[in-house]
Amino acid sequence: MANVEHGMIAVDKMGAKVLFLNPVTYATEVVIDGFPKTVHELLIVPETDMAYVPIFGDGVHGRNPNPQHLLCVFDLHKRAHVATIDLSPYIAPHTLKLGPDGLIYITCENSAVVAMIDRVTNKVVGAIDSGSTNGHRLIIAPDGERLYTENEEDGAVSVIDLPKRKLLGKIKTPRPLAGIAISADGRTVVAVDDAQPTLFLIDAEAGKVRDEVVLKDVPKAAQIARYAPDNSLIGVTSLNSDMVSLIDPSFREQTAIKVGSQPMDMAFRGDKLFVACQGDGSVHVIDIPNRRHKQSFQAGTGCESLGFF
Repeated sequence: MANVEHGMIAVDKMGAKVLFLNPVTYATEVVIDGFPKTVHELLIVPETDMAYVPIFGDGVHGRNPNPQHLLCVFDLHKRAHVATIDLSPYIAPHTLKLGPDGLIYITCENSAVVAMIDRVTNKVVGAIDSGSTNGHRLIIAPDGERLYTENEEDGAVSVIDLPKRKLLGKIKTPRPLAGIAISADGRTVVAVDDAQPTLFLIDAEAGKVRDEVVLKDVPKAAQIARYAPDNSLIGVTSLNSDMVSLIDPSFREQTAIKVGSQPMDMAFRGDKLFVACQGDGSVHVIDIPNRRHKQSFQAGTGCESLGFF
């Protein structure tokens, strides 16, 4: 059973640390360091009280000269680093999601594959070719039938048959990509434009871009898109504009809110949205019902990802 004492975990990419914070006061309570450069992204599995953080390498997407091949495992109850999974021969692990079969699926950028990890044995049990130069982020459809990778420089989204673990094809987008999300009904894949402040709305069944949505009051390209757990809202961060956009699922209404430097990933908790800003070590709390900035606090040198458990 999951731990009933809820907590908060943050991945301090710039500081190469993993932090445990008080979920009420937001004070940093535990700091775990000693990781190779650098910790990236986060998967929380609340049912088992475990979390997983990839070690990407010392560069950024497309410029990662010393890619790593590790996935660190954390016990959320103990607030401790308890295991490290070697993903070799696959390198530069990035986004990871839990599949309907209980396996972890993770993009390994420089290898252009989606690796599969057994959480019981902490072993790689296979990999799926993404057909890309280097798959960046991934998302799994709600029904578990399709996995999509966003292939940044390629300007394409790869479509993978998840049960068959087979690449079905690629959906071309007008410009390079930075992030990806999927609607609750699985019909719309949201791909974030890496060149302009735009979202590409992809018709999953037709396999093509059906619309482009311009991000209102956001001057530069965005980075990450994330649906709220109840799918009532989409959060989109613009790393280069220091903004987070709150967008309704119909894409008709938008509110852009100023946050800290270089906002990256987000975490929803009740009626609040937490935005991690890797540029200045701040985390910003957004009041969702009122569409306004509520408060901010410091966490590490610069967190990319965070979550609650």
